[in-house]
Amino acid sequence: MAVREYPLASGPVDYLLLVDGQAVGVVEAKPEGHTLSGVENQSERYSTGLPAALNAPVRPLPFLYESSGTETQFTNGLDPDPKARRVFAAHRPETMAEWLGAVTLDRWVRTLHAEGGGLYTSADDSKPASLRSRVRAMPNLEDPQLYPNQKKAVVNLERSLREGRQRSLIQMATGSGKTMFAISSIYRLIKYAGARRILFLVDRKNLGEQAELEFQGYETPDDHRKFTELYNVQRLTSNTIGSSSKVVITTIQRLYSMLKGEAAFDEALEEEGDFDRADARAEALPVVYNSAIPPEFFDVVVVDECHRSIYTLWRQVLEYFDASLVGLTATPAKHTFGFFEKNLVMEYGHEQAVADGVNVDFEVYQIRTRISEQGSTVEAGPGVMLGYRNRRSRAVRWEAPDDDFNYPAEALDRAVVAPDQIRTIIRTFKDRLFSEIFPGRTIVPKTLIFAKDDNHAEQIVAVLRDEFGRGNAFAKKITYRSTGATAKELIQEFRNSFEPRIAVTVDLIATGTDIRPIEIVMFMRSVKSRVLFDQMKGRGVRIIDPTELQAVTPDATSKTHFVIVDCVGVVESELLDCQPLERKKSVSLSSLLEHVAMGGSDPEFISTLASRISRLDKEASAEQHARIAAVSGGRGLADLARMLVDALDGDRQDSRARERSGLSAGEEPTPEQLTEAARLLAVEGAMPLAASPELRRTILELKAELEQVIDEVSQDEVIFAGASEDARLRAKALTTSFELYLQEHADEIDALRFFYSRPYGERLRLEQIRALSDQIKAPPRSWTPEVLWRAYELLERDKVRGASGKRLLTDVVSLVRFALHQDQTLVPYPDRVRERFAAWLAQQENSGRRFTSEQRRWLEMMRDHVAGSLTLDIEDFDLVPFAEEGGLGAAGRVFGAELRRVVEELNEVLAA
Repeated sequence: MAVREYPLASGPVDYLLLVDGQAVGVVEAKPEGHTLSGVENQSERYSTGLPAALNAPVRPLPFLYESSGTETQFTNGLDPDPKARRVFAAHRPETMAEWLGAVTLDRWVRTLHAEGGGLYTSADDSKPASLRSRVRAMPNLEDPQLYPNQKKAVVNLERSLREGRQRSLIQMATGSGKTMFAISSIYRLIKYAGARRILFLVDRKNLGEQAELEFQGYETPDDHRKFTELYNVQRLTSNTIGSSSKVVITTIQRLYSMLKGEAAFDEALEEEGDFDRADARAEALPVVYNSAIPPEFFDVVVVDECHRSIYTLWRQVLEYFDASLVGLTATPAKHTFGFFEKNLVMEYGHEQAVADGVNVDFEVYQIRTRISEQGSTVEAGPGVMLGYRNRRSRAVRWEAPDDDFNYPAEALDRAVVAPDQIRTIIRTFKDRLFSEIFPGRTIVPKTLIFAKDDNHAEQIVAVLRDEFGRGNAFAKKITYRSTGATAKELIQEFRNSFEPRIAVTVDLIATGTDIRPIEIVMFMRSVKSRVLFDQMKGRGVRIIDPTELQAVTPDATSKTHFVIVDCVGVVESELLDCQPLERKKSVSLSSLLEHVAMGGSDPEFISTLASRISRLDKEASAEQHARIAAVSGGRGLADLARMLVDALDGDRQDSRARERSGLSAGEEPTPEQLTEAARLLAVEGAMPLAASPELRRTILELKAELEQVIDEVSQDEVIFAGASEDARLRAKALTTSFELYLQEHADEIDALRFFYSRPYGERLRLEQIRALSDQIKAPPRSWTPEVLWRAYELLERDKVRGASGKRLLTDVVSLVRFALHQDQTLVPYPDRVRERFAAWLAQQENSGRRFTSEQRRWLEMMRDHVAGSLTLDIEDFDLVPFAEEGGLGAAGRVFGAELRRVVEELNEVLAA
């Protein structure tokens, strides 16, 4: 009930609001056009001047409105730091009753927080009635499945919500986990802040389907159940929202239809967004109040891909809701910042994502043709014919031109089709694919081609199949006009199946769609929008597990980068920013490392070095990562790359320049100050590499191990066929170098010190042998156990047992002992251990010590463990194969009090 002109101590209030007979708020009414902020004091005065007899659960009244009819603003006194905000309309009485559900006069008291908190706080620690209050009480984030950037985004967003900001913008590079971050935040808001209902808004159906799958796959960090097992997630396929839905996923097109009160909606309208459409509406759509979906229906609205024009064309749909708006985008435009009130709570660019290993970098390969750049002229003459295709029926008629026909490059594939231009590009792409674009590969990488329109896509697909000599499955068109399989099915097939290898689209897959195996993004259409170009480019940046990549592209090892194949000069546009992190491809890694070692700070060198190290990070094995950490003070390759990228950050450079120059907030640094700040940051970022020759050497060794040089220039010829006369000489040189190396490094390597002078009670450990093995097989030596074994086998066949072939790590022990002349024969280490074990067992039996059959079985397991690991410790009984037999407890039952004695004896007798 709203009672007009209700008398209060401070005068009659325009409207007193009552819910269930209890006073809860006031409305101060003003004429149309009247500004509202100036009458807030009047509303607050009315909220306090209440007669004692008036039934009010909270005093002063918490819900204060000022309205001119066309504008309404609202202050919720239950919020911390209550602040007026614009609302579409007053809230429903049911909503006010729900907000007041936990608030009674004897449980809540008015306080003024010393730190400037809200008007009301709980006297008995019950849950505050305001969502904004509950956000302040949320626990710290604990979610190990999130990337560091996602964790930072969650923390920053919650800080923005605690501050009462209505709009928050999250800018994170494509492929860096925006949706996963959003789901984590939504989960916390529902569980810890009591959010009633959250809207996840998209502008295309396939993006909604993709988001639904991610909600279904999200494992909650506390009880490890799926999100959808705890809360109902509804992706709207009809114009009805379930009463139990906690998260609603829908397109903004369907939501507008629902606000208009329409019972049904054409799903075809959800397939294509308004972004980059020539017929897009220029004015915002009108929205009227809908009691079934009131403005307070959602507590939070997450707007996916918010860089698009949905809030200029559909702005009123978003502003209808009295909810916190959270925008997600990889590519914000100027108007994006304006709409979100410049509240950028997270900024995470492509370069940072590459350095952190959540994106891959890219390379650019250009294909330029004469017609693509200049257009063409068809000269009229005998026998010259031009085809004219009807755009609707696609019927073609042929006529001889009366005059020369000229067309510019801009008309290509729109007003004019030149089949040979498409064929020339595709043929060049095919011819250079395995020699220059992805050298060494034999299977066409997953390729996404952007065409100008549906007709252009149709022509490209036909030429692809023809030039590659493949069938329909090899290349497919995925556009809004694709028939037969739905766009969702075609995208799923492209993502998860071996074929198609190439997909041709216009803009259906341009934004948001997650297809991780893509390794080539090919532009056969120009792009004028920086935002759209960044989104299209972003289809290739996503990382993928090597196993998943090999499932669809068997000859790929890992996705270290993707390639932009530019056929229209799109990367040269001044409007677009298309610079890969690697900007000096011709500069070797050793030269880049030498540059930073000498104190160099060239931005392009620093950027390129970050890219190279990031690629190594994706290719290196766990053992190689451990080697890097061992010589870098615990830093990983990703950490080193991130430090270099951070040094290039313009905001950091600006801050450093201001800090060094003592500038005030209104002063701008000079170009010289910025240049010096950039230099200092670059030197600091490269310091771990510059200060450690061993780290630089290890990085170069790692690169050499991961790469193999392919020499297609040198031509070989047979000069001798038969047994090699100088093989023994090479073997002798190798073994001599090996033995000399052992002597020269006896004091530097732990394992060698053991062999030369074994300390009493000290045993050789497998980690020491692994370190020695890494040292001798590192370039330039490249001495593997197999190579050394083969060399000794050639020189002293009668002293070598065990054919050359794959050797165990423990065989390095046998090689070192033989090279130092501590053993007279070179025997595989496991064979030596078995011989010693047999001798020890016979000795025990001769002395009257007998073992049961079960004890002998355990002794043989201990023997085999020593053969592979050098030593046996009590803790090893928790490993395979002991654990499968009952572990330490079972061993204790079998040997009793003698277990430790037996272990010590075996270590003494069997180990090196």
